[in-house]
Amino acid sequence: MLALAALAAAAGGGGDHERARRLRESGRVLSLERIMARIPPHLAGRILELELEDEDGRPVYEVEVLGKDGRVRKLLLDAASGRLLSVEDEEP
Repeated sequence: MLALAALAAAAGGGGDHERARRLRESGRVLSLERIMARIPPHLAGRILELELEDEDGRPVYEVEVLGKDGRVRKLLLDAASGRLLSVEDEEP
């Protein structure tokens, strides 16, 4: 349940919260725990921000991570499969 609350908070307020909940309950998106488990160990770290967005008609998680190396990266993951789509280093 904590993951659902975190997902809802990250997805924004009001309608976004309900949208995130519906997508999770319908099985269209993975739970936050499952998404976090799919982040490769070399990219893992402290989650700074998490958003559930639409990209090209599909739900994606945009995750901003502070890595163990001190670098901030933006990871884009397919919300249905957890597949890592892209990694961007954020400018300091």
